[in-house]
Amino acid sequence: MNENLSKHQPPNDEVDLGQLFNAIGRLFERFFRFIGSIFTAIFSFIIFILKVIIDNFKLILAVLISAFILGFIIEKRQPVVYSSQLLVKPYFDSKYQLINNVNYFNTLIKTQGYEELSNVFEIPVESALELKSFEVKPGPESDNDKAQAYGNFLESIDTSSARTITYKEFIQNRDIYSSVIFEINVESTKKDIFKNLEDGLNRTFRTTYSERMKQRRDTLIAIQKSNILASLTSVDSLSKVYISVLREESRKGATKISFGEGLSFEPESKSKTKEFELLEREIVLRNKLAKLDEMKVEEDSFFDVVSGFQEVGSITSKFNERYTILFPLIGFLVMIIIFMINRTVKYVRGYAR
Repeated sequence: MNENLSKHQPPNDEVDLGQLFNAIGRLFERFFRFIGSIFTAIFSFIIFILKVIIDNFKLILAVLISAFILGFIIEKRQPVVYSSQLLVKPYFDSKYQLINNVNYFNTLIKTQGYEELSNVFEIPVESALELKSFEVKPGPESDNDKAQAYGNFLESIDTSSARTITYKEFIQNRDIYSSVIFEINVESTKKDIFKNLEDGLNRTFRTTYSERMKQRRDTLIAIQKSNILASLTSVDSLSKVYISVLREESRKGATKISFGEGLSFEPESKSKTKEFELLEREIVLRNKLAKLDEMKVEEDSFFDVVSGFQEVGSITSKFNERYTILFPLIGFLVMIIIFMINRTVKYVRGYAR
């Protein structure tokens, strides 16, 4: 009889495998039951909110209408705020002074230093009272500009450090001082004041440090131009001597002309002559000279205005000032919270009994 029972008893590995599948099945069952409970709770909460709204529909509607009327009245009493933007491209690190000055202007507005604002921008005090805020932020930048900035950054650091910094990390860690173009946004209750502010803002770019940097740059350009001009003079003199000797030797019928050690010319050779090398050298020097002149012309001032202020600003529309939307929304949320607390208290009291 024992032998018959042993024949019908499954092996141990089959029993273990069956238990494993049963455990996995129970695990998935619990998981899906947990997910189902979450959706059930969310659905119950939504039904609870809808039931509160339906039961108190008239009261909630009255609160929403009252809040909308109150917000509308406050919005109408608020002065209309206009804004305009100025895009600038600073040079000689004048961007640091620009950002500091914008923060200073905002401090003057908060502390009611309107006389100082009037002196800075050379506008009447009455117009300075209309100013509401200044803001400076990075200007528009294309993907090509970002890629070029990343390339310049890699060139400025050693190879080992460049390998550890990816393009994405570089873009994410950039701050406002990394920008090339800056957007200055001004808000005012006077719609046509913005053009009068440009001269005052333009003066913020000129500082002692930026003037010193510009003078240093101009001095270096002058030295480089002097060296290039001296090299051009030497190349021109050598070219004239070379041509005169070449003509003299050609009259004598020489097949090889020697200028000294390592410098000779064979008239019938198809290789590049020394005269051509001198011409190439002259072209390179003149290109360097042209680039220096272009650099001085392109960055001859402390900033460039990419886009100026508009004659008339555009009306601003901030969400935190849209009281016709905020007041009804806040009123609705407060009512829902009150009703939910009331229902919860009633449920707890009934459960305690």
